[in-house]
Amino acid sequence: MLNYILRRVAYVLPIALGVSIVCFALVHLVPGEIVDAIVPADAPPEVVEQMTRDYGFDQPLPVQYALWLFKAVQGDLGVSLVSGRPVAAEIAKAFANTFVLAVAAALLGFTLGMVLGGIAGYVQGTIWDRLVTGLAVTGVSLPHYWLGIVLVIVFSAQLNWLPAIGAGPAGSTEWRLDWAHLRHMILPAVTLAAIPLGIIARTTRAVVAEILNQEYVETLRAKGLGEGRILVHVIKNAAPTVLAVMGLQFGYLLGGSILVETVFSWPGTGFLMNTAILQRDLPLLQGTILVLALFFVTLNFAVDILQTLLDPRIRRG
Repeated sequence: MLNYILRRVAYVLPIALGVSIVCFALVHLVPGEIVDAIVPADAPPEVVEQMTRDYGFDQPLPVQYALWLFKAVQGDLGVSLVSGRPVAAEIAKAFANTFVLAVAAALLGFTLGMVLGGIAGYVQGTIWDRLVTGLAVTGVSLPHYWLGIVLVIVFSAQLNWLPAIGAGPAGSTEWRLDWAHLRHMILPAVTLAAIPLGIIARTTRAVVAEILNQEYVETLRAKGLGEGRILVHVIKNAAPTVLAVMGLQFGYLLGGSILVETVFSWPGTGFLMNTAILQRDLPLLQGTILVLALFFVTLNFAVDILQTLLDPRIRRG
């Protein structure tokens, strides 16, 4: 087990380094000079030169990357060009809101996806199987932003049941565990849960159906083992595959919620990235992408380790 973990760490470190290189390079792929996004258009040439030296843009790219990476490892992601606050503090506040929303969407989407997919796999070929499959395809096919807009029109504009924007009452930017804040979470969580619900349902259905068609299941039934005990064996064998898909989907919930958070004005990392793009706040954009990408890499590493605890075949490999 320890050898497997060390091997995975050896894989993760180069990936993390590659992610940092890509995040650094994204800023330099922006059309025009980077310093143009920092100084006003009518700034004197001497001011432009001074800002270029202050931000280190006069150094070769490898040197700029090394300096940026050295600071990033220490938690210094620079300063926001718009707010003037540290990028790390801005991201930490937004990431907390995104994480809460992603957890709520994951609990809803993963739970319903596993239950519906398990039922469909057990009763494959029936009307229930077709209904679950149709629901899964619909969930995967619907665009996030379109579903969010429809939910806002129906449940907020017409029925006036739920609030449409924000993380809480009175323009709150921090989510709290109370009903006033929970009401603001319902619509974005349901919107964000649609795609993972469909993917998990289809994956669970396919895995359960495949396991039930294997010979050892027929052998267990021939020996008189009850369906409850067989279900335990099915869940145990299906868990590693479903867990791997869940890990990927949770990463997508964190990194792919920019449109949903924009529709609902949810103050998370997606909304932060959209704001940084519109305001050309390059340090903030760069830092947000780096944090989300590294979290996605770390999450996949954790899922790999957890899989080894569930599937002895992986551990022996």
